[in-house]
Amino acid sequence: MGSNQAAVSFLTNLARAAFGLGAAATALNSSLYTVDGGQRAVLFDRFRGILDQSIGEGTHFLIPWVQKPYIFDIKTRPHTFSSISGTKDLQMVNLTLRVLSRPDTENLPTIVQNLGLEYDEKVLPSIGNEVLKSVVAQF
Repeated sequence: MGSNQAAVSFLTNLARAAFGLGAAATALNSSLYTVDGGQRAVLFDRFRGILDQSIGEGTHFLIPWVQKPYIFDIKTRPHTFSSISGTKDLQMVNLTLRVLSRPDTENLPTIVQNLGLEYDEKVLPSIGNEVLKSVVAQF
């Protein structure tokens, strides 16, 4: 009967240690984030808002449930726009424009504050069509 009680005590202590280790691993996992190569992160803090600096590659710490990382791809990416435009002599021309763009890493916090996370889908189509039509209208 003594060995039975010792086994129950051992298993109880093992379960407590496993639970504590699991809770510690979960807390550590939720306080780390990784920024891969070709990416930058901007931290949102629930008390201070968007922080003023972008964060480079590597593994970084954050305060769980208080801070949240927004990770951006800063590599040059192509965007294609199609437009029907009128020329100087009133002919209609169907054109396709391909733009290579990437965000400015120093201004990422400002981009997030003013334009949001889908900045390229909001800004590039309007600017691309406007520039395309103004250039075609000259010829």
